[in-house]
Amino acid sequence: MNHDKYDKRNYPVVDVQQGYGEWSQTYENVVQDEMDLRLFNKVEQIDWQSQQTILDLACGTGRIGVWLHDQTQAAIDGVDITPEMMAQAQAKGVYRGLHQASVTDTGLPDMMYDVCVQSLADEHLPDLNPLYQEVARLTKPDGYFVIVGFHPYFLLMGIPTHYDNQSGDPITIQSYVHLLSDHVKAAYASGWTLISMDEGLIDEDWIQAKPKWEKYAGLPISFSMVWQR
Repeated sequence: MNHDKYDKRNYPVVDVQQGYGEWSQTYENVVQDEMDLRLFNKVEQIDWQSQQTILDLACGTGRIGVWLHDQTQAAIDGVDITPEMMAQAQAKGVYRGLHQASVTDTGLPDMMYDVCVQSLADEHLPDLNPLYQEVARLTKPDGYFVIVGFHPYFLLMGIPTHYDNQSGDPITIQSYVHLLSDHVKAAYASGWTLISMDEGLIDEDWIQAKPKWEKYAGLPISFSMVWQR
């Protein structure tokens, strides 16, 4: 479902590359760890220390790469479509290699990674099938895919991914609603098995960081799924 079917804010809309390019300088000041990192911290099915190669899809500024670097000695590669975000990821010094490409067509070799991860990016894809197909191609047999996303329930509340540009004007990045069942259908079609799932709510920690969000208390804002080949 395209954002114009549910968007209640009606901010100007830009594509992913333009939006994240403009947002790159302030992104890490806005995105809360409660959105994604607390869900990564709950992943108990993966022995991070035993992994050899990890791919960070839609790596952005490298926030997740830094978290991965703290969990494992694995070689970490990153893929992103936005040069401005990748420049910040490069500066963090945690990636073996960074590749500018789409998460649905990375150009990387088959069965190269023990684990692939992606955070807060699936809502920008019009179709989930190419993502799960590409990650299945990249992942070794018995490997894992951890995806953390913006919860469809929260998107359906009318709040798509947005940021303030340099002039202070709010801008929406093109987004799509994917139900959790859409993820399951796309993943199963590509040979994945779901082994864990969690959801992140707007809780006291979130409200302490963003007091204005108290009106959303108790609502699900993010989700995680752990898939295995």
